[in-house]
Order: sequence, then structure tokens, then C-alpha cells
Amino acid sequence: MPIRHFLVSLGLITLGLVETALADDALTQAEEQRTDAYALQLEEYLSELLVEGYDARADAAWSRDYTSEAAFLESVAPNRERWRELLSPLALKTTGPLESTPYEPLAELGAQWLRVPLGGLYAEALLVVPTTGEGPFPLVIAQHGIGSYPELIFGLNDKSGNYHAYGSELVKAGFAVLAPMNLRSMPRRNRIERLCRLADTTLPGIEFTRVQRLLDEVLQDPRIDADRVGMWGLSLGGLATMFWTPLEPRIKASVVAGWFNHRRNKMVHTDKRYSCFLDTTEEHAFFRGWLTEFTDHDVVSLICPRPLLIQTGKKDGIAWWPMVEEEFAIARTHYEKLGIPERAELDLQDVGHEAHVESGVRFLRHWLVENFTALDKK
Repeated sequence: MPIRHFLVSLGLITLGLVETALADDALTQAEEQRTDAYALQLEEYLSELLVEGYDARADAAWSRDYTSEAAFLESVAPNRERWRELLSPLALKTTGPLESTPYEPLAELGAQWLRVPLGGLYAEALLVVPTTGEGPFPLVIAQHGIGSYPELIFGLNDKSGNYHAYGSELVKAGFAVLAPMNLRSMPRRNRIERLCRLADTTLPGIEFTRVQRLLDEVLQDPRIDADRVGMWGLSLGGLATMFWTPLEPRIKASVVAGWFNHRRNKMVHTDKRYSCFLDTTEEHAFFRGWLTEFTDHDVVSLICPRPLLIQTGKKDGIAWWPMVEEEFAIARTHYEKLGIPERAELDLQDVGHEAHVESGVRFLRHWLVENFTALDKK
């Protein structure tokens, strides 16, 4: 006996109600299938647009002139402005004097905790200036990643060992180090990024302006050489380095650790060889218009001709290292066509998600100390 007739025979339900319930179930299943099909259509369409359609779109967006460094910079100026629009940094102004207090946990380095008031916000950072050697000293902005904070850069409480105290190593090598504090936790970044979108800005844009105001103050310190500024960031700090260097001409050389990637695949394509942002809960990592013309090798052309070192670990799950090699090879062509291939380096090591201290210190010392006069200071 059909189930609907059995239920009616027991007096539990009328035949009409059974038929209605079954019809509702059928409609629900059909609608689920229809919605699944539509979602798949959208994902396949947008994935193809973002990944397979990227090259044609970027070819139309960029018109680089490699005849000279000056011509090159002029040719990418419109793209730089569109990159600025993508980040939409707020015009935060300093609203009070710099606050500087000794930071006791790093007293052996003479560390100071800085606070710059910005009208409701503060820009905050650790600053360490060498106490030996002859100044003024070159400065490196050392940016921590997600789940981290400035102290880890100097080896304090770095249980993962990912930073290898590279801030302290820079100080030993004769650099002043500015380690800004950014919002570190993923849930908090997700939440604040939603508010940023409503305000037509981005969290990296706000944090960029905070670093600019810190630089305004720190570069007045006579112990620091305002012309010789570099940046070195790990993970989300690598994002900051990649995102901010194109918009801050005071940064003369950069080290990007644990971030540079085949950006289209990283954002869109699920792959067991690396983590895809689309499959994570990291909502904060998605920015309106990013893949219209700004995959990583194109963003590098906004850093060029300034020196750039990419640090990647073969065991780092954020990327599949052969794809990093492929993307870097394209990025390096901007330097090669300008006759300065030595300014772009890839340090690929058989390690995980971490800073490579030796190559980073060597690279920054080479370009900010030993060969600084060779750089375009514009």
C-alpha cells in the first residue's frame, strides 16, 4: 500500500494533506537543484572571467613604456592611481604630538612604543634604533602577519619561530626598525573589513595611512636617514608590503615574505596543493576590483624599478611553489626590459611559512647601504 494511503487509513492525515506535503517536498527538492545549478553557473562564469579572461583584460589596462625608467613610471601612472582607488586609503591627519615611551619587554634593544593620534584612531608601532655604530641609520618597516604582533619580529614570544627575530638581526646589521601594529586576528579583520566597505575604504588602506603618519614622525628623528627606507613583511605583512610600496615613494626597497603568489589561482581555484582563499573564511582578503588588472606580477610593475625580493618556502601551504616561480618570471620581465634584472630576486627555500633572514638582511643592506646611490630616488 502506498505510504500516503496507509497514513490515511490510520486516520492520521487526510489524502489531500499527504498530497500537499509530497508536492511541497518535490518543489523543495526541485528548487534546491535549480539553485545549485544557478550557483554553479555563477561560479564557473566568474572564475573564467577572473582567471582565463585576466590576460586579455590586463593587456587592455596596461601600456608600459620600457624605453627608460622615467618613461616607464609615467606609463604606469594611471594604473597606480587605479590601485590607489582600489585600496581607497582614508586621509587621516595627525591630530596631536607623537607619544613615545620606553618598551620594557625589549629594553635591551632600547625599544620605544610609539603612538600617533589620528582623530579617533592611533597609529602604533615599536621603534628600535641601533645604539652602536654611526648614524644616521637606514630604516626598515618590519610588518607582522595575521595572528602575530610587533614583538614577534624581535623574537619575543615567537613560539612558531616563523620570524626568526629578523627585526633584531636588522638592528645588528645597522638598521633602525619600525614595527607597526596592525589588526591581527582573522575574525576581527573580517568584521572591520565589512565596515570599511560600507565606508568606501579598505582595512589595508587605513593601515597604510597609519604607517604613512608613523613615517612622517619617525623620519624626523636625526638618528634615521629619511632617504634610505625599506620594508619587509611576512604573510599579511607581505600583503602590506606588496600593497603599500606602489603608493609610498619613500620605500626604496622591499622584501615580500610568504605572500607573493599566482594571485588568480590563489583567490579562485581550489587545489589540494595550496590553500585557496575562496575556500576559507578569510573574507578580509577580498577587495573590490583586485583581479581586474592587479594580479601579483602586475602589482610588481608598480614597485619596479625599486628593488624587490620575494621569499617563498616550498613547504608553505599558502602557495604551490612552481606557480610562484611562474608568476615571478613574468614579474621579473619588467626589470629585465629596463636593463635592471639584478633588482628583482626570488629566494625559494625548502622551508615553510617564514622569513628568510640571511637573504633579507643581505638584500636590504645591498640596496639601502652598499648600492644606494644606484637607485632612482624619485
